[in-house]
Amino acid sequence: MVEDEPRVYEIRIHGCPTSQEALATQAPIKLLLCPDPDHAPPCDVPWSFTLAGEGTAHSTALVLGVYTSSGRATQVADRVRALVGETRTVAVSEGEAEEWEELVEQYRFEKGLR
Repeated sequence: MVEDEPRVYEIRIHGCPTSQEALATQAPIKLLLCPDPDHAPPCDVPWSFTLAGEGTAHSTALVLGVYTSSGRATQVADRVRALVGETRTVAVSEGEAEEWEELVEQYRFEKGLR
């Protein structure tokens, strides 16, 4: 199977009633993505977090940005879904590279693609 070119994907974890709860959800996801934070680069899947919907009447979503292929993004989303359980909705979609510049730069730097 041929993998598509890497790009930014957003994995949104919906259903966090507060931004504090959304931020607390980051720690177990970090361990899922990177069980050894002291590993030598490159990261298998470059990743970063942000929040969406903060301060609205609806719940806050934790947004996990990843820079990878479509298939790998789906695999990561499935692993996150299994981790957070059925009380939260996990959705994956293509993201905007301009909004996740640090992921693109991390990928290029670690792959030597300057």
